[in-house]
Amino acid sequence: MNRTDLFYKMLRIRRIEEAIADRYSEQKMRCPTHLSIGQEGIAVGVSEALSVEDLIMSNHRAHAHYLAKGGDLNKMIAEIHGKKSGCSLGRGGSMHLIDLSVGMMGSTPIVANSIPVAVGLAFASQIKNDKKISVSYFGEGATEEGVFAESLNFASLKNLPILFVCENNLYSVYSPLNVRQAPTRSRTAIAKAHGMYARKGNGNDVEETYRIAQEAVDYIRSGSGPAYIEFDTYRFLEHCGPNHDIDLGYRTLEEFNSWLEKCPIKTYREQLLAEKLISEEELDKMESKLKSEIDEAFTFAKESPYPYFDLDNELMYAE
Repeated sequence: MNRTDLFYKMLRIRRIEEAIADRYSEQKMRCPTHLSIGQEGIAVGVSEALSVEDLIMSNHRAHAHYLAKGGDLNKMIAEIHGKKSGCSLGRGGSMHLIDLSVGMMGSTPIVANSIPVAVGLAFASQIKNDKKISVSYFGEGATEEGVFAESLNFASLKNLPILFVCENNLYSVYSPLNVRQAPTRSRTAIAKAHGMYARKGNGNDVEETYRIAQEAVDYIRSGSGPAYIEFDTYRFLEHCGPNHDIDLGYRTLEEFNSWLEKCPIKTYREQLLAEKLISEEELDKMESKLKSEIDEAFTFAKESPYPYFDLDNELMYAE
């Protein structure tokens, strides 16, 4: 685990999504976007514990997962612009990212919809004995769907190599956790009740996230069965879109500010500076490098062609 590398990966995701937010009003990205600003520590920490060959399935908030797994920035920005050079050939948009070259097996916006797909991937890996782990990313709202329990049960029954990762950001659109789930309800306890390894941690601490993920991955690779890990975190922007939404009243300014102080990038930056593992000069170089990379990605998207929607000649499965 390289600590400055962990920081850079989180910062990279943050700057990319900030650029998407800043440019969204240009009306060139004509798909809904759900940004992960504030939640970067989970994607980076979990991906650090995975191998290149491992597979992931994501939800509507997929950018961080794709980028942390090694996804191509040019392809992602092009996809959000609906261009043929996008990772889904310009047909999926922000919520339907797929890139088999890095194990990004897909993302879907329907709540909990990707969970059973990830279970299927793990079942296939078990049958093929290819030693791959499948990861299912979802929010705490997905644990309210019936398919969540069904998937836990099947994964445990078949002893599948799957890691369930719950990103608990406290809200399902505008509904807080306390109006959706009983205060005595523990999702880790539910996973344990299905005979599964389960842990909970602070998703805004990238090192803690990595340690918990690594322990879970080691457990799965040992053949002991599936694992469930859950991380507390917080999104800084609106549920869907590039704006702040504190004025809507569903969460307080006090709560928002308290989570800003726990920002995974802010706290880790301060920690690395205090321990003299990084300097202000190195931080400036990172920012400059990221700006160039992001500008190039948007230029690539702008100059890329739109898809050629001829179903007779494109995307054929067989001839």
